[in-house]
Amino acid sequence: MSFYNKYILPKILNCACASKPINYQRDKIVPLAEGVVLDIGIGSGLNIPFYNKTKIKQLYGLDPSKELLDIAKSVAKKENLEIEFLECGAESIPLPDKSIDTVLMTYTMCTITDVALSNSEIIRVLKDDGKLLFCEHGLAPDKNIAKWQKRINPLWSKIAGGCNLNRDIPNLISSSGFKISNMEEMYLPSTPKFAGYNYWGVAKK
Repeated sequence: MSFYNKYILPKILNCACASKPINYQRDKIVPLAEGVVLDIGIGSGLNIPFYNKTKIKQLYGLDPSKELLDIAKSVAKKENLEIEFLECGAESIPLPDKSIDTVLMTYTMCTITDVALSNSEIIRVLKDDGKLLFCEHGLAPDKNIAKWQKRINPLWSKIAGGCNLNRDIPNLISSSGFKISNMEEMYLPSTPKFAGYNYWGVAKK
């Protein structure tokens, strides 16, 4: 791992993903998590302060980055929230079939290398009546913005830890076997349009 990815990138991601508009989005979706919860791409723990602790039976936090998980552990301690951290990718989730009530993904689907495989793993661990809560940035509906996303993406992906600007989030969710039961979308305020088109909602098996 390069010096940049190990020491600099985690701090950049933690700062960039904690902006006021993004935290406003987290506050819309994270409190809906309930029961046995799996936070995919928990990263530095930016979701942690937004959980409704009274609704959480057990919480797993999954992320492949040790550096980000170290930050998340400090946040969990500060928030007095017990979390079992899983240092791995979502392509192979070390949990039993049908063991999770709620899977939460916030600003994560843009970075996962194999989204289809990861989503199939999410379906596997979700209970039959479980739900996927998602809040992601992705492909903009405006052709000019989408064109810029495509142009910028190769460089952006390199400097932003593999983040992709132009993934079709609804299609990625639906084509994996989920049924989106509720979804909203918009450009985030005070955010560059090429990186600020948001999709958030609920999907079920």
